[in-house]
Amino acid sequence: MNKVVQLVIGFGLFCIGATQVMANAPAGTPRVTQELVAPPFVPKHDQMDMSKPKVVAVRLVTEEKLMKADANASYWALTFNGSVPAPLIILREGDWLELTLVNPKTNTMPHNLDFHAATGALGGAGLNKVAPGEEVVLTWKAIKPGVFVYHCAPGGTMIPFHTISGMNGAIMVLPRGGLKDAKGKHWHYDRAYYIGEQDLYLPKDKDGKYKKYSQPLEGMADMLEASKGLVPTHVVFNGTAGALTGDNALKAKVGEKVLFIHSQANRDSRPHLIGGHADLVWQGGSFSDTPDTGYETWFVPGGSAVAAGYEFMQPGLYVYLSHNLIEAVLLGAAAHMNVEGKWNNELMEQTKKPGPITK
Repeated sequence: MNKVVQLVIGFGLFCIGATQVMANAPAGTPRVTQELVAPPFVPKHDQMDMSKPKVVAVRLVTEEKLMKADANASYWALTFNGSVPAPLIILREGDWLELTLVNPKTNTMPHNLDFHAATGALGGAGLNKVAPGEEVVLTWKAIKPGVFVYHCAPGGTMIPFHTISGMNGAIMVLPRGGLKDAKGKHWHYDRAYYIGEQDLYLPKDKDGKYKKYSQPLEGMADMLEASKGLVPTHVVFNGTAGALTGDNALKAKVGEKVLFIHSQANRDSRPHLIGGHADLVWQGGSFSDTPDTGYETWFVPGGSAVAAGYEFMQPGLYVYLSHNLIEAVLLGAAAHMNVEGKWNNELMEQTKKPGPITK
């Protein structure tokens, strides 16, 4: 009997009507399937849901694929469902996550998942490792509300290699009654965006050109050696420099409240919205705590995700970036946001146009 079969039997699948539910949820627990979407977008969800907890089923398929870091450099991205970062998963406090993790036989390495939101067994990583050609099912209960990182952690040097190759994402566990502001009042967001920040350490040859490899393992030793100096060659949002600019810029309207979920699986980050603020910041990503208010720049510790909310008050172009400006401008950690609406001169007005200096 292989490990996949042993694990599935160990969890004990059973059926309620036409609905299949894992045995570590009470009999009669409803099961729903969540349709995951590529970041920066998030799955459809209700912000408040006072119904009984559910089993939320998701399917993540590992994919090893070439991606562009920028116009001059490519890398073997290790991904879940083909994106860097991996898709955002949304649960409610008290729900169970039923994960089906698939590792196609075309891949070259084993993969697994460490959920920072889960309790026990190395965040599940000790129970869901799969070799190429295998799949596994793992179910765990979300008992802490907040936003959390998940990442591949197959052991040893594979842990940093997989993480810095893009194999990380985030999960949001909402309180059943929704989010609350600093005064304890319900805070409803009109839009939510997930921004995954990724540091890359791409090796160069003796002529200073980025190396190319035929498959991920071929470049592993070079990449790990390059990473030892802790100086990334790229720091990008959503896998590629400029991924969230131009036609792919984020969008909002004046008067809308936007929830930004920002994860960094490996390094610290300092998100900042040029021309705006964070009205609310859930420090450390914890929805159990009262959010802080009025931040110009907030902090994402390495290995975590943080949520921040802002109501847009002026139209125009905003830049969402890491306020390590070297990383933002030179290495790629920046996104654009286009906001539609009517300009408010009370908040800002050019009262004299540029012209010759007068005494």
